[in-house]
Amino acid sequence: MPEIYLDHAATTPVRDEVRIAMASAFGESFGNPSSNHKWGRQAAAELDKSRERVATAIGAEADEIYFVRGGTESDNLAILGRAEISKSQAEEPFVIVSALEHKAVLESSARVEERGGRRLVLPVEEDGTPDLDMLENGLSDGPIIVSVMTVNNEVGIRLPLKQVAERTRFHGAVLHSDAVQALGKTPVLVDTPHVDLLTLSGHKIGGPRGTGVLYVRRGVEIAPIMYGGGQENALRPGTEDVAGAIGMSIAVDLAVREQESEAQRMDGLRKTLESLLSDGIPDLRVHGEQAHRAPHILNVGIPDIDPETLLAALDLEGIAVSSGSACESGAHAQSHVLKALYGKLDHVAALRFSLGRTSNRHDVDEAATTTIETVIRIQNRAADK
Repeated sequence: MPEIYLDHAATTPVRDEVRIAMASAFGESFGNPSSNHKWGRQAAAELDKSRERVATAIGAEADEIYFVRGGTESDNLAILGRAEISKSQAEEPFVIVSALEHKAVLESSARVEERGGRRLVLPVEEDGTPDLDMLENGLSDGPIIVSVMTVNNEVGIRLPLKQVAERTRFHGAVLHSDAVQALGKTPVLVDTPHVDLLTLSGHKIGGPRGTGVLYVRRGVEIAPIMYGGGQENALRPGTEDVAGAIGMSIAVDLAVREQESEAQRMDGLRKTLESLLSDGIPDLRVHGEQAHRAPHILNVGIPDIDPETLLAALDLEGIAVSSGSACESGAHAQSHVLKALYGKLDHVAALRFSLGRTSNRHDVDEAATTTIETVIRIQNRAADK
């Protein structure tokens, strides 16, 4: 039985370089960075190096980098922290988001609305383009934070961030982008296009779980959403995870250095997988097919198959993928991403294959063959009933 991991958009194996650096940090840099002694200064120096490493990788300054505990916290801090600034200035917070955003953005923006602010969710076209006319109208009614992701985590669509950035900057709005699925797969630089807030996560790029970054452009005010300490310029209180910051920063650096070659390699693998599955499953639907996609995600829809049954069967065959379920039966709600793109999709199993550094042609061939055979087997069983 093969053991093939094609769920890198969910999490990635920690890179050897990261593991080695973190092991050293646990032993040598165990001090509290806030302590005024040798061990504290050593830890603080390593934290500073990590901050500089991340900043260099995305074209930022070191004092614009804030270490947090993952992408979800980073998204929440960006949305809720900016909304708190509006409140402190006796202004009504107004958040504009695309319908394709990660739940961390959608739910934190909904919380702004629950707390007396306003929220506008932009519908999207099938290629992922948000309603730019609606965005333009909304931008005339600030104070506003706009959040549009760089790459969608379910379908892999690259959103037109440049067009959004041009409009937000013209109107003086603050632009946040969740770039968790973009880093290492597409170029990510804070000035091209111009973003004010940017979210990154370590475990999507071979770094440790529980690590993340919020980039905050100089001059953009963000209020803390947690309290109890002055760490990270009082924006994110709590003793810093020095080893985690070191591990994440090395993962970021390596991902950016390897991005061009890895993107080309994964794009070829994704196209091969898409072609093999399309040939073997006649009624296969490729989600985001007409869009500009990142190289590592392939999301397909297979009609008249229960997604959980298919996932379980693939797992038994040693294939790890995930479901962006488009089925509303039982407890499995339709994916909000697929619903935003295509409307209601009944009786469709949506599978997300996501590639990473360890993926190769053998994995793709085996995954395609096994998926096709499994789909046929499930369909034949259903026909016999």
